[in-house]
Amino acid sequence: MEVEEAEVRRKILKENVRVDGRAFDEIRSITSEVSVLPRTHGSALFTRGQTQSLAVTTLGTGDDEQMVEALEGQKYKTFMLHYCFPPFSVGETAPMRGPGRREIGHGALAERALLAVMPSKEVFPYTVRVVSEILESNGSSSMATVCASSLSLMDAGVPIKEPVSGIAMGLIKGEGKTVILTDIAGVEDHFGDMDFKVAGTKNGVTAVQLDLKIDGISLDLLKDCLAQAKKARFFILDKMALALSLPRENLSSYAPRIDKIMINTDKIGTVIGPGGKMIKQIIATTGATIDISDDGTVLV
Repeated sequence: MEVEEAEVRRKILKENVRVDGRAFDEIRSITSEVSVLPRTHGSALFTRGQTQSLAVTTLGTGDDEQMVEALEGQKYKTFMLHYCFPPFSVGETAPMRGPGRREIGHGALAERALLAVMPSKEVFPYTVRVVSEILESNGSSSMATVCASSLSLMDAGVPIKEPVSGIAMGLIKGEGKTVILTDIAGVEDHFGDMDFKVAGTKNGVTAVQLDLKIDGISLDLLKDCLAQAKKARFFILDKMALALSLPRENLSSYAPRIDKIMINTDKIGTVIGPGGKMIKQIIATTGATIDISDDGTVLV
């Protein structure tokens, strides 16, 4: 392991050669597909080198919101992104158990990256869940998740403000030299000095995560990393646009339809009825789900 680490770093610092022969700012081959799963509300397959994410979007009603009880109090989430990393994605066999800290952290990072472009509940009154299944992994599956999930949301007809892409930047520092690497592979992440994940749209950054194995980096070096990451993000966005550049105008035929009606607040009691008798009868007769807010908003 020590010999491998020394050789990987030596070739980069002394010979200007990466393990797979790429230039320092070169991104591995990218392919994107949408609507790969016919019965889902939205799906996308994003592949970058040997890292591949299959993202599936499901639309639900207000009943599907996630209740979160935290120190700050109780709140409800209408957008959830869950990340799955099965052992086979890295050629291993292991029991399939619940998500660990890594899976939860990667999912939270991707969710934060996409939350900035998600529509408000007033504009799009659906509960949205995205699941990213990592089918193979060799570097930055969390950023592949961002790209696949962005395409999956658009495929489902979710009116996100802009597509989001993500990239992982690396760093090799030594021998009086500093090298910034774009789109680090697994070995470069393992033996390198930095894993800097940057996600965003063409108008700005939506999420970052920085892991360092050295004492620190200068502000100028951080600016250089962000500038190099920006070029990479834009390149990936252009590749994603070849599959789908804008949200679909219509929802999937398998997705639920929600109609929004406003009623006078003094009529809420009439619609609900004594003990909820009236609204229960309407639901039983029509089979629809009905949510009534205190301001008179009715979602059917």
